[in-house]
Amino acid sequence: VIDVNGIITSYGALGENMVSRIKKQLDLAGADARIKAVLLRIDSPGGEVLASEEIALAIREFQEEHNKPVIASMGGLAASGGYYVAAPCRFIVANELTITGSIGVIIQSINMHGLMEKVGVKPVTFKSGKNKDMLSPFNSPESVSEEQKAILQGFIDETYDKFVKVVEDGRKKTGGRNGPLAKELDSDWRDSADGRILSGKQALDLGMVDDLGRTEAELRRVVESDDPFL
Repeated sequence: VIDVNGIITSYGALGENMVSRIKKQLDLAGADARIKAVLLRIDSPGGEVLASEEIALAIREFQEEHNKPVIASMGGLAASGGYYVAAPCRFIVANELTITGSIGVIIQSINMHGLMEKVGVKPVTFKSGKNKDMLSPFNSPESVSEEQKAILQGFIDETYDKFVKVVEDGRKKTGGRNGPLAKELDSDWRDSADGRILSGKQALDLGMVDDLGRTEAELRRVVESDDPFL
């Protein structure tokens, strides 16, 4: 059992962080002949794009190299990056009331320009290029150029397209996902990939998860009985 709890991040002390921990656990599971499958227990609202991608890639490589399935078990929350790391798993189980989905990318900045003007504080900035201080909290919202808006939106769109591809590739009924219990994405699933959250039941209807309500004990029994979804 590998836990993905809280914000997905690559930050940590002395080189230890969520990404490195999960990679080490997968390496141990791959090297242990007694382990038939990995249960990825997710309770996360998401987090960093790169950290989510590194975990998802480690899961794909583990399944390909060791021919052992990773089964995602969603807790109360598996949204955004929490769903990103579930997408490449061989089988995804949620509860009806799991909060999932939130397929999207967001960049935010708090702007303090008006407050600073009110108290008489004026920032002084030296920069090497006109776009170096994009999203600076000290600039007025009106000072954001159309070029800067296009740069930021282009980054968001590129990252979003990557997210969608991870989902579509992970949910294909190929390889180990040929079993009868594996769900395919609904043809209209992208209509719901607009950042909205989904219940576990809604995600099942869209083919984003494969099953509802199985407990950890039930999943262990399925693995031991060589259920065809594996």
